[in-house]
Amino acid sequence: MNTVFIGGSRHVSRLPPHAKERLNNVIESGFSVIVGDANGADKAVQKHLLDHHYEHVTVFCSGDACRNNLGQWQTNYVKASKSLKGFQFYAAKDREMAQQADFGLMIWDGKSPGTVLNVLRLLRAGKKAVLLNAPEKTATNFKTEADWGAFLALCSPELRHDLEDRATPEEWQPPVLALQPSFLDELPPTVPHDIEDRSSSDEVLANAINMALASRDTKAVVELLGQVAKAHGMSQIAKDTGLAREGLYRALSVDGNPEFTTVLKVIDAVGFRLTVSKLG
Repeated sequence: MNTVFIGGSRHVSRLPPHAKERLNNVIESGFSVIVGDANGADKAVQKHLLDHHYEHVTVFCSGDACRNNLGQWQTNYVKASKSLKGFQFYAAKDREMAQQADFGLMIWDGKSPGTVLNVLRLLRAGKKAVLLNAPEKTATNFKTEADWGAFLALCSPELRHDLEDRATPEEWQPPVLALQPSFLDELPPTVPHDIEDRSSSDEVLANAINMALASRDTKAVVELLGQVAKAHGMSQIAKDTGLAREGLYRALSVDGNPEFTTVLKVIDAVGFRLTVSKLG
């Protein structure tokens, strides 16, 4: 039986329709559910499962007391160091659930870092996850770390800072888009890359750049374009564009501010095309 880790933000006290639909799919599939004991999304998920008389549920609790177990289901008490306070005390429970689950479903308020961190924990454990944005009524699927990198590039600097601050060093590995640029750059010419994987990664990045352009997030556009350039080999991009390699690194860095001609040259060099269409 597959096990799904269902979690979410404390500010989501009522489940949106698309979250209920996903939960109903879990119930119909007969999956084993593991859920936390917090107020907010955890409690709302428990209520939905209880209303459907669902029995395949285990509630994970931190410490010796369970805050919410509406269905009196089986409990799993995760010991956390008493020296830990607040978020870090309850994070031990979330890490354990990410390890035990086969995949995850996170119901997000669009702001809280804790829910997003559970997506990262699942990915680090080789699991897939879905992040439901309750206010925007959208769903983001995470299958690979390329998906995580594309999502992270579109997050606000404040959220990225909070995520890095709360994650452990093991969780917060370099948030590249799973393109392994140094590996690709160092491969001997006689050893072919996996072209299909690279094309797939480029497609993910192109979609992310389009989303950033649509939201007018120029900082994210530059950062994503830098990821593409590094994956293709910055030395080769410099050669193709006639621009200095060091200058490209600076221009396409997180704090870079490249000229528009530089952006156009890099886009062309990596095989992308910039198009304009009329609104409406």
